[in-house]
Amino acid sequence: MSTKHANPSLFDRKIALEAAKQAFVKFSPRVLARNPVIFVTAVVAALVTAMWLRDLFIGNGVALFSGQIAAWLWFTVLFANFAEAVAEGRGKAQADALRRTRTDTIARRLLQPDQRNDLFEKVPAPDLREGDIVMVSANEVIPADGEIIEGIASVNESAITGESAPVIRESGGDRSAVTGGTTVLSDWIKVKITAAPGHSFLDRMIALVEGAERQKTPNELALSILLAGMTLIFLFVVVSLWGIAGYSATVLSVTVLAALLVTLIPTTIGGLLSAIGIAGMDRLIRFNVIATSGRAVEAAGDVDTLLLDKTGTITFGNRLATDFLPVPGVSEQALAETAMLASLADETPEGRSILALAKGNYRIAEPQLGNTKAVTVPFSAVTRISGVDLGERIIRKGAVDAVLKHVKLGPNSGPPAFNEAVDRISRTGGTPLAVAENGKLIGVIHLKDVVKSGIKERFNALRNMGIKTVMVTGDNPVTAAAIASEAGVDDFIAEATPEDKLAYIRAEQAKGRLIAMCGDGTNDAPALAQADVGVAMQSGTQAAREAGNMVDLDSNPTKLIEIVEIGKQLLMTRGSLTTFSIANDVAKYFAIIPALFLVTYPELGALNVMGLASPESAILSAVIFNALIIVALIPLALKGVAYRAVAASELLRRNLLIYGLGGMIVPFIGIKVIDILVSALHLA
Repeated sequence: MSTKHANPSLFDRKIALEAAKQAFVKFSPRVLARNPVIFVTAVVAALVTAMWLRDLFIGNGVALFSGQIAAWLWFTVLFANFAEAVAEGRGKAQADALRRTRTDTIARRLLQPDQRNDLFEKVPAPDLREGDIVMVSANEVIPADGEIIEGIASVNESAITGESAPVIRESGGDRSAVTGGTTVLSDWIKVKITAAPGHSFLDRMIALVEGAERQKTPNELALSILLAGMTLIFLFVVVSLWGIAGYSATVLSVTVLAALLVTLIPTTIGGLLSAIGIAGMDRLIRFNVIATSGRAVEAAGDVDTLLLDKTGTITFGNRLATDFLPVPGVSEQALAETAMLASLADETPEGRSILALAKGNYRIAEPQLGNTKAVTVPFSAVTRISGVDLGERIIRKGAVDAVLKHVKLGPNSGPPAFNEAVDRISRTGGTPLAVAENGKLIGVIHLKDVVKSGIKERFNALRNMGIKTVMVTGDNPVTAAAIASEAGVDDFIAEATPEDKLAYIRAEQAKGRLIAMCGDGTNDAPALAQADVGVAMQSGTQAAREAGNMVDLDSNPTKLIEIVEIGKQLLMTRGSLTTFSIANDVAKYFAIIPALFLVTYPELGALNVMGLASPESAILSAVIFNALIIVALIPLALKGVAYRAVAASELLRRNLLIYGLGGMIVPFIGIKVIDILVSALHLA
């Protein structure tokens, strides 16, 4: 899947430079206080800095050691701030790309919208208010979010979705919502403004991408409490060691005890926790999904059931022509040509699809009737017929009963082949249209809900991830069953009302299941709001977009595969780095504990399995490693642990093997290498 928006590298130079500045800004106590582990590290760093100044003043010969410890403790805080700033910077880069899509638009606000005239005044887009009605014509920018109340137009939404292909927006139905900043390419529309200045969809996207409205998720809060608890426990341990050392006549400096505390508390995950959460939402942006809730991203990782609205989600929004079925004695080519002529005055999506089928499958060029004496009969909801009179050729196309009445035939009184085709199409849930020429029935056009290409394979992928797919539709059971079979969903709910969708979701949630819902219509809004993960289609109505906690800018219902993978990535990354953070403390025990008590208890030298050069070198090496490992793990925190569709037990074993065992082995190697360098440079 292509990425439409800016996709900076993990350490884009511009982002890295700005993050380096922000890392110092985040030294503010109010900012640090949001992360208890790093806040404690900063307090300890300040204390050790005071000890270093004291050592410098009294000249007791340990100023170099205490100064280095203080410096590396400050580096630990700096690197943690840098990790968060890089993640935020990548989000801000996305926001800048969105902000550049905005233009200074002048809107044509109608003065008398209730009357049949187009008197207007020109006003800047920021002056528009909710409820205003504006006229937007070809090559004009839609000034603000709204609903089309009249007209139909081709709209370029590349400013929002990144897709260059225009889309059709029209009044009524589920394709009436338009977004400020997009451009009308043809025709005209009247738009009722639904969002006040500063509260448009684009404004909300920018704020969300920048992280300004991001709140900690329940999982993050729980982990923060755990980390704070572990920090408090190790604080008690270190204070107790002071007393034990005094009892055993061991001299332990505040600098050494401070180093011990910082290396034992979970600084690694503490420094990366915020970056992991921000990066999870950032990865969604790269798949053209805007999440209005971090909790929804996490919930996506544990989704059990996916509900999808049929029309506009599984199928295209309108029924499309798929087959021409002629009566005996009429060729398909002739029927296609006649159906095209009959549809020239039909501006409905179904009429346009007949032209597209005739052009694409039968290579028929669209005739130009401008220089002829042809009389067109536009489609009307009253007559349900369209057609054209070409001299002696009288051609009509429309609903079966309407065309039968036109040719003066009663119900089911057409030719046997005609009646059979109509019955077959109706039984499979399609819509038959009759075509007549000069008072005779010549064939049937098959209109059907066309399932979006590739959707069956995507549903298979969801099934392999353990997610049940359920299609909900207002269609009758026969039509619903046919579409469900073609799309490859696991189950369907036919003749569903908004209340039925809501009841189904609540019943499943009562059983402890997490439910995702994809929809695009106003009637989907209650279900989108109730679902744990509500993915609204960008092409849908304003009500649907506001009810969901995610908006898919590509309007692709199977995007949930990527959403689920990102949710699982977020949870796996957080769990993996937490495992690594706790496991990597083991090596620090072997580095610092012997160094603390080696003079008093020489037997503890047996624990110096790394063969570190001296107690001072051991302590300094552990502190340096503790700081550098945060920087080393920033790319993994931003990119996320690779998702694999495996059982939970296998995932746990893999996590413990790679990040648990790895978390113990890597520090042994890292601390030893740093110890060799420290000794070679005579830093301790």
